[in-house]
Amino acid sequence: MAPPRIGCVKYLNARALIQGWSGPVDFDHPAALCRKLADGELDVALVSSFEYLRNPIYSLVDDVAIAADGPVYSVFVASKTPVSDVEEITLDPASGTSGNLLRCLLAEGNLGPRLTTSTPNEQKKTGRLLIGDQAIRFRKQHSCEYEFWDLGAEWKRLTNLPFVFALWLIRPEVAETDRIANALRQQRDRNLVALDQVIAGETDFSPEFCAQYFRVYLRFGFGAREKKGLLLFRTLCEKHGILPRNENQLRLV
Repeated sequence: MAPPRIGCVKYLNARALIQGWSGPVDFDHPAALCRKLADGELDVALVSSFEYLRNPIYSLVDDVAIAADGPVYSVFVASKTPVSDVEEITLDPASGTSGNLLRCLLAEGNLGPRLTTSTPNEQKKTGRLLIGDQAIRFRKQHSCEYEFWDLGAEWKRLTNLPFVFALWLIRPEVAETDRIANALRQQRDRNLVALDQVIAGETDFSPEFCAQYFRVYLRFGFGAREKKGLLLFRTLCEKHGILPRNENQLRLV
C-alpha cells in the first residue's frame, strides 16, 4: 500500500507534531492545505480546525491538536489603539479558523469593526489580524509600537476553555485510518519527549523563544477540554451566522 499523502502547516507551531516524519510531507499555508485536502490531492493534513467544522466529512485524529489554554502569542490583532476603538481590521486570508474566531470574539464582546482583506484605510483606526511565523516576527519587531489582542487569551477569558487551532484530518475514503492516526500520535509523543532536540534544530527563532513557545503557549493534546472548546466554537459560529446548525458528533480515530 502506498504511504498516505500528508500535508502540514508550515509554521513553527507544527514542528512538535511533524518533525522526524519518515515520509514526504507537503508543507503549505492552512488555506492551501484545506483546498488540497478537499480536492483529494492529500489524504491527511494538519489544517485549521474550522475546516472540519465547515466540512465534517473527515475523520479526526484523536488526542493530537495545536491548541492554547490562554495566550497563544502567534494569533493576534495588532493595532495602535485599544481594539475597542478600532474601526477596521485587515484579515490574514491564510487561516479561516483565526478569522472566524475573531468574528466570534468581536460579536460576543459587542465590538463592530469592519473586517476586510484589502489594504487598510489610512483615514481610520485600523488593526491587522496576524497568524503563525509572520505574527511572531511582527510581534518581536514591533513590540513597542502596537497593542496585541491575543485571540487565545480572549477565548480563555470568554469561555475558560482551550482553543483548538489545528487538527489532523483524514479523508473519508482513506484506508487504515487507525494505523495512520496511531503513527501521528506516536510521532507527537516522540517529539515531546525529545523536545529539546526539536528546539535545537530550529533555525528561524532562538532556542529561548522556542522553548517558551512550545512549553508555555502551546498545547498538543486533544482531550476532553479541547473537544469541549472546539464544540463551543462551533456553537458560536452557528450563533453568529458563520456556520449552519450541526449537531453531529466528532468523528474520531
